[in-house]
Amino acid sequence: MNAASEQLIELLNLEKLDMNLFRGIGTGGETSTRIFGGHVIAQSLAAAYRTVEERMCHSLHAYFVRPGNPEIPVIYQVDQTRDGGSFTTRRIVAIQNGKQILTMSASFHVAEQGKHHQHKMPDVEGPEGITERTELRARFADKIPQHHRADFTRQRPIEVREVEPRDFFAPEPTDDKNNMWFRMPSAEGASQAMQHCFLAYASDLNLLGSALRPHGLTWFKKGLMTASLDHAMWFHASVSFQDWHLYTMDSPFSGGARGFNRGSVYTQDGTLVASVAQEGLMREI
Repeated sequence: MNAASEQLIELLNLEKLDMNLFRGIGTGGETSTRIFGGHVIAQSLAAAYRTVEERMCHSLHAYFVRPGNPEIPVIYQVDQTRDGGSFTTRRIVAIQNGKQILTMSASFHVAEQGKHHQHKMPDVEGPEGITERTELRARFADKIPQHHRADFTRQRPIEVREVEPRDFFAPEPTDDKNNMWFRMPSAEGASQAMQHCFLAYASDLNLLGSALRPHGLTWFKKGLMTASLDHAMWFHASVSFQDWHLYTMDSPFSGGARGFNRGSVYTQDGTLVASVAQEGLMREI
């Protein structure tokens, strides 16, 4: 287990302050400048799971209200909205300095059988032989200012291999379709609730980048402000995130300084385990 994965597991181990009230650490994860969106989503889901028994999350819908400060803890307040015969609803508010940084609703469902169909997984190159993102970033490290270089190249908890990686600094406009393989080997043995939290964390990786692709943009090009505005996720099947999963993404629309993005998460054998949607800020500055 690498140190970054250990840190992710620790940040999802929330401290209980009172009934329906939890505290999580803000440091760790994808960036040191602000709290990564998937970090707050995963901790919010972890808080909600602490108030639910014998039901699994099937959907969550979150709004990012303010950027999070990684230097201070995040308080998670859970409202036990409803416990029905087969569905449970929770509302979660993430708070720093007395102000909301995220609001989220999550729904949980008892296990049931039903009619089944799914879209086929796209036929793309497998993860074997594709360069891992840490190695890829190391190749560009000399182009990063010295004071940001350590953060750019440091180890991260999720192993990511992009099928068609782009030049960080001089990307060409390309198709909005965006595929990557990802996994967290240290997820092995985790409960299904925690597997959901790991995947929720990872689902914010590279998604907004789909809307940047047709415009020849990346986060490293000057003149662009980006941020996740909302995030929705649906869980369809059991998750074993220690194994490779394909995250296939696209962006049907951008305009009005916003980009809309969709994602589907498949196991390596083609089972659709989750769907994701997100709108992000794309503001020229």
